[in-house]
Amino acid sequence: MKYFLAIIGGGPAGYNAAEKASKAGKDVILFEQNSLGGTCLNVGCIPTKSLLYGAKQYYNATHAQRYGVTATDVTFDFAAMQKRKTIVVRKLVAGIKQRLNNEHCTVVNGMAKPLPISPKGEENKSIRIECNGETYEAENLMICTGSTNFVPPIPGIKENPAIWDSTDALAATELPESIVIVGGGVIGMEFATLYHELGVSVTVIEAMPTILPNLDQDVVQILLDKYRKAGINILTSTKVTKIEGNEVYVESSEKDAQWSRISPSKILVSVGRRANLNGLEALEGLEMERGVIKVDDFCRTNLPNVYACGDVTGKIMLAHVASRQAEVAVEKMLSLSLEGGSINYNAIPSVVYTNPEIASVGLTESQAKAMEIPVEVRQLPMTFSGRFMAENDGETGLCKMIIDSRNNAIIGVHCIGNPCSEFISSASCAVSKGYTLAEFQQVVFPHPTVSEILHEII
Repeated sequence: MKYFLAIIGGGPAGYNAAEKASKAGKDVILFEQNSLGGTCLNVGCIPTKSLLYGAKQYYNATHAQRYGVTATDVTFDFAAMQKRKTIVVRKLVAGIKQRLNNEHCTVVNGMAKPLPISPKGEENKSIRIECNGETYEAENLMICTGSTNFVPPIPGIKENPAIWDSTDALAATELPESIVIVGGGVIGMEFATLYHELGVSVTVIEAMPTILPNLDQDVVQILLDKYRKAGINILTSTKVTKIEGNEVYVESSEKDAQWSRISPSKILVSVGRRANLNGLEALEGLEMERGVIKVDDFCRTNLPNVYACGDVTGKIMLAHVASRQAEVAVEKMLSLSLEGGSINYNAIPSVVYTNPEIASVGLTESQAKAMEIPVEVRQLPMTFSGRFMAENDGETGLCKMIIDSRNNAIIGVHCIGNPCSEFISSASCAVSKGYTLAEFQQVVFPHPTVSEILHEII
């Protein structure tokens, strides 16, 4: 049998592409060597947020007195949190399996490898994929092989039982007494939140002058100040020079640096991810760019009928980006003509699930200025929202809007404060559609909601 589409990788890009093409009446086969759902569902977004929610409940209970509630002898059961996390993941994986079954998509569990593509001009050429000793044929191939944790070249990091990556941390059945987190990016700061709220002594080491360096720094500074005040030891402009057992040796360019060696129970290394290109060696001539597969606006590679979506493209390593890329790619395969059929990468929302949350979309103030865009910056504390005041005692928060002063178009929105993750999509629509202040002012927000801050700031 010859399939219309073969997909390697069952993460958000893969399973969404499979479902969309199958719904269009096409024969689809999907290969996944582990569990459907990919990194995000199995060892990333979902399990992390499940544990973070448990930690937040414990944090809220121990700080309930600010709302007139007295909670005594509050405890938590980390094993029970882990069990609940596993149940959530299993249910969601089962849901994906059912969705694909409903659309009669063929799913093969195993390591799939594309075979060399037939030369141009050869009649009846097709793409062949080998998996579990069988060979399959397809008209189109979509590579959705995702990414893996990057291991930095730090002496002493390999085969060290004291060291975890994010997958190890999520699988741990017990909490460490203390932990050093190497990397102050999104993953590092979310784990710092989890461990700190559960009573673990946390040190974050970041080589850059600030944590979360790609985000708006006015927003980041609020989180940095709160976390340092809360007792999280955050070392910026600091590099790990070597690790010996559980001894972490560091060098800092900060004038008042006080640390040269730290001895935690565990060391979590979270310095980013790299595209997973394993098994693609036979695709000779596949164009790469800085270690990722190069694609156009419709996720087409330079090879005919070969597409790539998700982390393996290195565009923006977020699950919702992978899902949208898959939709665009399948629409292109099906020759569907849809308005705005490509992806506006400048309007991709992102969230950091710290406490408080950070949510952002579009350009930061510094990015806009680097592009020589004349900007107007408007900002308000989140306390201008009555709902925020009612539910976030002791917090101030911030909402910051970046406006292109040439045409009054909204080009960026950056917020810190719970639950900004739930309304950043409204700002994403404004950035995506190029709304001016006057146009966005016509949008009616329900009252009382925290989202009203977007209206207040205008």
